[in-house]
Amino acid sequence: MLAVLSVELRKLNRSLALVLALAAPSLIGVFIFFNMLRGKTAQPWDMLLTGSTGIWAFFMLPMSVTALTALVAHMEHGPRSWDHLRALPLPRWQIYAAKAVCVLGLVAAMSLLNLAITYGAVSAAAAFRPALAPTGDPGLTASLVLLGKVWLAGVLMVALQFWTALRFASFVPALVLGIGGTFFSVVATAAKQGVFFPWQMPVNMLSQEAWRVNTALGLGGGLGLAVLIIAVAHLGRREVL
Repeated sequence: MLAVLSVELRKLNRSLALVLALAAPSLIGVFIFFNMLRGKTAQPWDMLLTGSTGIWAFFMLPMSVTALTALVAHMEHGPRSWDHLRALPLPRWQIYAAKAVCVLGLVAAMSLLNLAITYGAVSAAAAFRPALAPTGDPGLTASLVLLGKVWLAGVLMVALQFWTALRFASFVPALVLGIGGTFFSVVATAAKQGVFFPWQMPVNMLSQEAWRVNTALGLGGGLGLAVLIIAVAHLGRREVL
């Protein structure tokens, strides 16, 4: 399994995945930087960092997962290399499990990078306009815990996108699923039922209602892991269409 993981990591290193991993958090950092420069009064650190996490959970995470899973799938769909991979003398499920681990790991890395870039953007904006230097303590530990919850709540969304992207050779079904999920998540933000919608589960980690946080975290993480295991098992038995 470690050997398969190593191969998948090398594939990602030669793809556009690292560009995506850097670009998505950087866009949030650029927004935070210029938005802060437009401000008239200093804001607390925790408000700025939580706001960045909210943008990540609400929009950039779902779109990044859509693009990342499509990219990972296309690395095999494009050159039609599935026949070769599935003929290797190892359990088929390990191939898909390694890809799933890489996707989840890269999403976690992007989450951490989002925090780091936001911190740098806020510090840079404060250097340009010292009067807007954020107040209070950054509370990085609390931000890391919140990002961890967002990541865990997003596992179900990742599992569904991963399953669809690798199941079909065409990238259209995965893109339609990701764009559609993000669209309904945005237009139905205030809906109470959103806590049960996979694309809204990550942003529910910022809710002030404990039941929403706990429900989304339990479903997103627990059910997400179960769906991911089922997806890996299913993909290992089926042919790609």
